[in-house]
Amino acid sequence: MLGRRLLGLSIAVVLLLPAGWGLFRLYRVFKPDQHGARVTHFTLKSALVGRSLEEIVVVPKGGGAGRPLLVLLHGRGSSPNSYLTRYWFDALAGLGSRAPDLLLVNGGESSYYHDRAGGRWGSYVMNEAIPAALARTEADRRRIAIGGISMGGFGAVFAGLRHPGAFCAVGGHSAALWSTGGETPQGAFDDAADFARNDVIGMASSRSAPLGRSTRVWIDVGNQDPFASADAELVRVLREHGQKVTFHTWPGAHSGSYWNKHVAAYLRFYAASLAAC
Repeated sequence: MLGRRLLGLSIAVVLLLPAGWGLFRLYRVFKPDQHGARVTHFTLKSALVGRSLEEIVVVPKGGGAGRPLLVLLHGRGSSPNSYLTRYWFDALAGLGSRAPDLLLVNGGESSYYHDRAGGRWGSYVMNEAIPAALARTEADRRRIAIGGISMGGFGAVFAGLRHPGAFCAVGGHSAALWSTGGETPQGAFDDAADFARNDVIGMASSRSAPLGRSTRVWIDVGNQDPFASADAELVRVLREHGQKVTFHTWPGAHSGSYWNKHVAAYLRFYAASLAAC
């Protein structure tokens, strides 16, 4: 009788193991090991946007004063919390002493990080969010990089074009770009005039080395991503105007699974660029 009970218990444990492992992996995504990093949420009362916004700074273990700063912009409909996953914490820890401090900027629902009728979002990133992060982390203000995913990729490239030479590196990961205003979704821009003022591809064609001659640039996009052709066009225009660009087209779509696969590569690029800045 005891033997049958032990056998039944053993079978139950074996059957539950896959489910338990799945739950553990889910826990690791949403409650990741931060590897000693310090995560601080703070409220920024923005005069430029006209509202209070919750921002996040992440200081890796051993980081803080004197480290470079990486500014990350989130995608449409997302939030700064989208970067607080095991993929980012694991990759950050993997950099060791080269890991930068992070500023995770709050871009609202669909600001696209440019000055518009709903607020001066581009000015807020440069003149309020970044200075606030520098004050909190005491990071090296001479070594700053900026990058982002989707809407955030647009915002990062846009900031680099608006302020050439201000960043050691600029990265657009599946950047949300369009060749014409008619292709844009509702909410991305106020109207045709707003798109024309903030047309990233058009801005890239306006001068030599449009993001700065010493600025390192990275663009990547999935081969099934709807933005693949526009991202490739941006790279062509940048290179045509003397900008050196690292460009990757990898298998995948416009999805979290695509970005998660490449987080470590993103952070290695930023760390190397900041170290050489």
